[in-house]
Amino acid sequence: MNIIKVTLVAAFALGFSTAAYAQDLSFVLKNKTSSEVTALQISTVSSESWEENLISGYVLPAGNQVDVSIADGASVCEYDIKVTFGDGSEIEDRDINLCDLGEYTVHE
Repeated sequence: MNIIKVTLVAAFALGFSTAAYAQDLSFVLKNKTSSEVTALQISTVSSESWEENLISGYVLPAGNQVDVSIADGASVCEYDIKVTFGDGSEIEDRDINLCDLGEYTVHE
């Protein structure tokens, strides 16, 4: 398996006040599909819209993985995830606890 050494940081304004105990959330995004990932959007489950593309300007090839950090100042673990592929197809996954998982794998 190929590992790409890139750390992506998201600092989105979600309307949360920064709590003293809030920490950045890091996880590994694994692409176990035969397509490249061209966009990764993550929002808290309470949000009604997607945040910016966390891998803007970067493509995650099939069979690779990347470290992702969410530096949003929120003290939550549950996020909705939207992944877009090179062919324009998308998958959405709701209410994922990224603190417990430590990784998120995209499957076909």
